[in-house]
Amino acid sequence: MKLSDLALGQQATIVDFNKNEISIKLMEMGLVPGEVVYIEKFAPLGDPISIAIAGYSLSLRLNEAENITVEIL
Repeated sequence: MKLSDLALGQQATIVDFNKNEISIKLMEMGLVPGEVVYIEKFAPLGDPISIAIAGYSLSLRLNEAENITVEIL
């Protein structure tokens, strides 16, 4: 499942990334395999989303979140 497919309040573990230039940027921001992410909120029009990871909040665009494969907890 993709991170962009999760619903508000769901938790998941990061499993893998699509192999492209955005994956390096995401890993530098702390989105690494094995980390647990939590969907905090959606913008009024649904994009971007706010996630909680490693003790902080991060906003991602849906096209960035589509590059992250997760497993629901």
